[in-house]
Amino acid sequence: MVKRFILALLFAPAAAHAAGGDIRLDRASIDSGDVLSIQRGARVFVNYCLNCHSAAAMRYNRLTDLGLTERQIKDNLLFAGEKVGDTMQIAAGKKDQQEWFGVAPPDLSVIARSRGVDWLYTYMRSFYRDPARVTGWNNLAFPNVGMPHVLWQLQGTQVLKSEIEEHGGREVEHRKLVLESPESCRRWSTTSSRAIW
Repeated sequence: MVKRFILALLFAPAAAHAAGGDIRLDRASIDSGDVLSIQRGARVFVNYCLNCHSAAAMRYNRLTDLGLTERQIKDNLLFAGEKVGDTMQIAAGKKDQQEWFGVAPPDLSVIARSRGVDWLYTYMRSFYRDPARVTGWNNLAFPNVGMPHVLWQLQGTQVLKSEIEEHGGREVEHRKLVLESPESCRRWSTTSSRAIW
C-alpha cells in the first residue's frame, strides 16, 4: 500500500472530466519493484507536497515498508519535530489555506485511489504558465485549479499553445503544452541505482 501511495503521488495526473474538461490521460509507467525510485518519491512528496497537503491516513513509520530505517526517516524526512510514529500532517490550518488558495488543499492519502494514477500523473505534468491566474499557473487536467506548479523547477516551464483547424466544416481547437524553458529545470536521475540517503 505504501509503495502504491508514493508511486501514485509521484508518477500520476490530468483528468478526463476533471473540473469540466476532457483530456487524454498519459499512462503512468509504474514499476513497484523500483524501491530506490519509490524512496526518491517519498523524499519529493515530503519536500514539495507535504507543505500544503496532508496525508493523514499515512504514518511516517510506514515508510519502513520501502526499506528505510526509522533513523533514515527521522534524519531525512522529519523537519519540524514530528515523531516517526506520527501521521503526515501539516502545520497550516484549513482557514488559512482557504484564504491563501481559495480552498483548502485536499488530503492526499487516497487521491490516487479516487482519481486514478493516470489522472494524477497527467495532472502533475499538465501545469502551464498563465499570467491571468493568481498563482501564475493553470492546468489542462484541472482548469483553474488553485494549486501553483510546485515542481516547475524539476519539469521546466510549459506554455499553452492553441491552434484552430477546420474539420468537416467546423472549427476544432487543438491545445498542447510546449516546454518553454527547459534550461530552468533541475532534473534528477530516475535511473540511478544509488540510494538517496
